[in-house]
Amino acid sequence: MKDINQILETARERAEDMRVPYKGALLPSEAHAVLQAIPEARIVDVRCRAELDWVGRVPGAIEVELLTYPGMQPNPGFLDQLNSQIAEHAVLLFICRSGGRSSQAAALMSQNSFTDCYNILEGFEGDKDESGHRGQQSGWKAAGLPWIQS
Repeated sequence: MKDINQILETARERAEDMRVPYKGALLPSEAHAVLQAIPEARIVDVRCRAELDWVGRVPGAIEVELLTYPGMQPNPGFLDQLNSQIAEHAVLLFICRSGGRSSQAAALMSQNSFTDCYNILEGFEGDKDESGHRGQQSGWKAAGLPWIQS
């Protein structure tokens, strides 16, 4: 594994290549390394309650729905709910099912004065495999990183 400065630089370069407004884009294993190396780093899981309850959770993650279930409508309290749980200068690593909502959340927080926002590429479950199933070939779970199920 690269050292933390190399990981963060690679994440910044990915974000620049992707033309996203947040600081960086991390692979799941890189995000886990950041959590271990930077005490103020926090994972923010933006999946809906149903996903958290039925699919699994990242231990210690801050859980704030970006979209609410059912209907997947925007959570009007997202910013306030998240702001009440984080330090002003926290390093925020956003995760969702596959990386789309977490990218939106990282962008939103970056546009609201948070400068250390990262998206976790592949998300918790990753891409679908040839059978249309998630969680086997990419993502946090497939990488063998810590997770629990209710």
